[in-house]
Amino acid sequence: MQSLPVEDFETRSMLHDEDMIEVTNLTKAYGDTLAVDDLSFTVRPGIVTGFLGPNGAGKSTTMRMILGLDAPTSGSATVGGRPLVEHEQPMTSIGFLLDAGAVHPGRSAYDHLRALAATNGISKARVDHVLSMVGLGDAGKRSSGGFSLGMGQRLGIAAALLGDPEVVMLDEPVNGLDPEGILWIRHLLQDLAAEGRTVFVSSHLMSEMELMAEHFVIIGQGRLIQDIDIAELRAMAAGDRVRVGSNRLSDLVSVLQADGVDILSIDQETARVSGLDSDEIGHLANDAGIALTSLVPEQRSLEDVFMTLTADSVQYHGSSSMALAS
Repeated sequence: MQSLPVEDFETRSMLHDEDMIEVTNLTKAYGDTLAVDDLSFTVRPGIVTGFLGPNGAGKSTTMRMILGLDAPTSGSATVGGRPLVEHEQPMTSIGFLLDAGAVHPGRSAYDHLRALAATNGISKARVDHVLSMVGLGDAGKRSSGGFSLGMGQRLGIAAALLGDPEVVMLDEPVNGLDPEGILWIRHLLQDLAAEGRTVFVSSHLMSEMELMAEHFVIIGQGRLIQDIDIAELRAMAAGDRVRVGSNRLSDLVSVLQADGVDILSIDQETARVSGLDSDEIGHLANDAGIALTSLVPEQRSLEDVFMTLTADSVQYHGSSSMALAS
């Protein structure tokens, strides 16, 4: 597929709307347990969409239903407007990575990809191409059983790209990759999206996804929490919290409270407040004749925002204490 001579998302998206992933009221129950609960969202072409949630949120189950590997209890998931089972050549429609370890350990990387290619009408030249693309050109004839975790991930990504698909869906692709590998996969997926493809990537690591994705679908306990672009998420991170200091702190606090500002905390020199931005607080203090010694907006990280959004959905809570019970 050739790169498009356009860079803006809206144009790329309009040219490739037929390649969307659409999830509609998707539900999956295992007995009395709802793994996915009435989930609806759309993954559009032209951008990297991050699929986020804590462990056990239902990300992998949702991806399996998109691929038709698990049947939904109710609802639907389509690729290009149809269930994947209705696509004549699924590997050219969607390339996916769910489990990089799903390779016979005695088979070489080349033979693994060649077997996939042969059953999907894909040329040997494409096998060589994707091996080179993922950095395994020199290791293609080696047994995959001797691969490191990172090399196994690269082989799984090569398999996902084998059919030159319009839609790419990867489950935790950075697992096992070193820093160079993480940078490589980030740029690769952004380049695929820039070509107009639909790129859907799951992770529980907001710190990495904020460098890769432009839009986020965030779920917890199988339910949608947020369907949001990165600009909106950054606005949530910015918020309106400010740390302000003055030699007349008690007078300043009284002025701010009179204007409806929430006082979050006070120490000897500063107060943390919410309700007005730093410029508005500065004007209030100036009007009251109160000199400020500090005025600093507080910026939360996107990871902090993610943790706040998913706090009620975390299944497993560890302890930071290393103390042993007596």
